[in-house]
Amino acid sequence: MIRDNQKYFNRLLVLLDALVIAASYSLAWFLWLSGYVKEIEKGTGVLPTQTYFTALIAIIPCYLILYNTFDMYSSKRTSRTTYEILNIIKANTIGLLAIMVVLYAINIPDFSRGMVGVFYGINIFLSSAMRKSVRVTLRYFRKKGYNIKHILLVGYSRAAEEYINRIKANPEWGYVVCGILDNKVPRGAVYKGVKVIGDIENLEIILPENKLDEIGITLALEDYDHLEEIVNICEKSGVHTKFIPDYNSVIPSRPYLEDLGGLAVVNIRRVPLTNTANMLMKRLVDILGSLFAIVLFSPVMLIAAIGVKATSRGPLIFKQERVGLHNKPFKMYKFRSMEVQRDEDEKKGWTKKNDPRVTKIGKILRKTSIDELPQLFNVLKGDMSLVGPRPERPLFVEKFKEEIPRYMIKHQVRPGITGWAQVNGYRGDTSIRKRIEYDLYYIENWSMAFDIKILFLTFFKGFVNKNAY
Repeated sequence: MIRDNQKYFNRLLVLLDALVIAASYSLAWFLWLSGYVKEIEKGTGVLPTQTYFTALIAIIPCYLILYNTFDMYSSKRTSRTTYEILNIIKANTIGLLAIMVVLYAINIPDFSRGMVGVFYGINIFLSSAMRKSVRVTLRYFRKKGYNIKHILLVGYSRAAEEYINRIKANPEWGYVVCGILDNKVPRGAVYKGVKVIGDIENLEIILPENKLDEIGITLALEDYDHLEEIVNICEKSGVHTKFIPDYNSVIPSRPYLEDLGGLAVVNIRRVPLTNTANMLMKRLVDILGSLFAIVLFSPVMLIAAIGVKATSRGPLIFKQERVGLHNKPFKMYKFRSMEVQRDEDEKKGWTKKNDPRVTKIGKILRKTSIDELPQLFNVLKGDMSLVGPRPERPLFVEKFKEEIPRYMIKHQVRPGITGWAQVNGYRGDTSIRKRIEYDLYYIENWSMAFDIKILFLTFFKGFVNKNAY
């Protein structure tokens, strides 16, 4: 059975990890202590070779325990390589710190710290390379039909279809869906080569044969009243069971699980910026970043101000009501790029190509996004952020929230001067739906590194807007 194969595979992986750790340690000793480096350590690193390699007796099992702690021996058919490499780095970092602590605790000053540092780098590299090679090899054999897991789905639903779609698109995962059991869809119905083979009641007949590796419960939402009974039947058989919830229409992206005193709470959407520490960190960066940008772009803003005042009558700054954090309206600042209009004319719609309302200097300001620079003061005030979904006018918010699902989620974070949608080309007269998709991805995957990436991309390709008229 596959479960036994997984056990033997894990033993093999443990052995390979032990060999890599020993090889990395030996290579570090050779590179750092067998050559001229030994001479320049000025008295350190002169312990006998046997002392160094005796330490491996403790290092190897300790590292294997760390690897197990960081979930490196569970099945990773569908996980990303980056996740595994990150865990290798974490385990090795703790291992490095532990070695250093032990060396100071037992007072061995002559044990080369430099060699330990080299071992740290080599072991991360070789362990990552080994595990990547194992992944590539396994995926090759799975594509050829070996090391396959056979799965039965219980319940025909959107979740079942999505699960089959992903299995079919990724044969390297090594999964085969043997069939579906469902009470509502007739036997013989087929979805992408997978047949409905009977009713859910047949589960008690199929399971005792014990020819399955996994069961996937993919009940439709309206059938969840049978969920507990089905789980009990599956677990009684001893077959590994997993639950693939049919909530994509309600929770369209990865949910955020919360442990409330032992009660599992599924948040409809993961929004990292609802975390106070994340929010404060982003706000601090916004304040410092906007101050720096105001100073940096002050000559550009001065030239733009002179150009606006010299070429048309009216105020220098155009203030327009937009909807921000928690649906609260605020006045967003821009350099005026149009002739002065009545409020009712200004609210009619977006600027169109060759719009006669746009001034000559306004065309340049809009194309280069210089007209947006006064929004740095919005950031300083707290109305906006440097990075976030672009804010929209109230009348369009009212329109889009009825037409576009999940549109209002963008107001759970501060709007931004630039955003993930904008650096991907969705600016000006482009698809609102695609913009919302990118905004939601940003909201759910926010990190400070992601913000820096967006600012970097904005600097190199985001200033000139071909869709600005």
